[in-house]
Amino acid sequence: MTKRVLLTGAGGFIGHHVLEHLLHESDWEITATDSFRHKGKTDRIRQVLEHGAPEWRQRTRVVMHDLAAPVASQLRDKIGPVDYVLAVASLSHVDDSIADPVAFTRNNTDIALSVLEYAREAAPAHLIWVSTDEVYGPTVAGQAHPEWAPILPSNPYSASKAAQEAIAIAYWRTYGVPVTLVNCMNLIGERQDPQKYLPMLIRRIHRGQKVTVHGRPGNIGTRHYLHARNLADAMLYILRNLPPAMFPAHFDLDYHYGMTKAGRPDRFNIVGPDRISNLQLAQMTADLTGKPLRYQLEDYHATRPGHDPHYGLNGSKITALGWKPPVPFPESLARTVAWTLAHPEWMED
Repeated sequence: MTKRVLLTGAGGFIGHHVLEHLLHESDWEITATDSFRHKGKTDRIRQVLEHGAPEWRQRTRVVMHDLAAPVASQLRDKIGPVDYVLAVASLSHVDDSIADPVAFTRNNTDIALSVLEYAREAAPAHLIWVSTDEVYGPTVAGQAHPEWAPILPSNPYSASKAAQEAIAIAYWRTYGVPVTLVNCMNLIGERQDPQKYLPMLIRRIHRGQKVTVHGRPGNIGTRHYLHARNLADAMLYILRNLPPAMFPAHFDLDYHYGMTKAGRPDRFNIVGPDRISNLQLAQMTADLTGKPLRYQLEDYHATRPGHDPHYGLNGSKITALGWKPPVPFPESLARTVAWTLAHPEWMED
């Protein structure tokens, strides 16, 4: 029987890649929601559907709704029964969160409450909550956080994502909402907002402008980069192969915390294996554009309070269960740069 999926934030960068991947790799029917008032663009969904198979339109229904407001009964009836919920909608720009922390954090926590209240009544078989590596805070260069490392967010954005996680865990434990958390690294791909680092690099290098690289001599910031379609592939793998852990009513709270996954939801780190410095990424991007790299180092602490120089996630858990990123980082980067250069409208601020 065909599965029915509710995908939140489908007009955003991550969401539209998840939409495209599900349409391409499954026969599932998808209800796609977005507010289209933040960074979501109808162009993303339109382009996915225009370039896909004709039946993709028949399997996709777009519903405009701002999840900062509750999902009212009329909208719930319009969505109908769903098997899976993929919770992608969130504000994600760190600089915006620093400039306006109260509104930013309130928006993301309201989204969590709306989605989880909806799920409490809709009773899907599985809900995947998309979170970030940034909830764990920085790592020492070369190290990586395992699942369930201490939560130490460094800025309002990562704090708002940690709050979303906490609310999701509470709904898993109190109401039995079948939550699985996924934490991903920095994502790249086609149609990314030009405010993000890679599109900014492509735009400025292509125009012969100097780019800013966060770091100091001998201490350049590092990240793991993952194409958004790889994240979507991991989510599909989880839905197909890894049923959610459920909190049993008889769970013994004195039982050793790490001995059973019934004491907490499943959590998976979704990460590519390559650790790339900010300067490496800039140089690789310049090589792919065929333009020289002009750059200046910038002290990240002076220009972005709460900036974390190094992030790292240990992705061995889901790898041991059979998943690995289908598209390697060098190929992902080359595809993204080539596509962006061929679609200059996505380089505009």
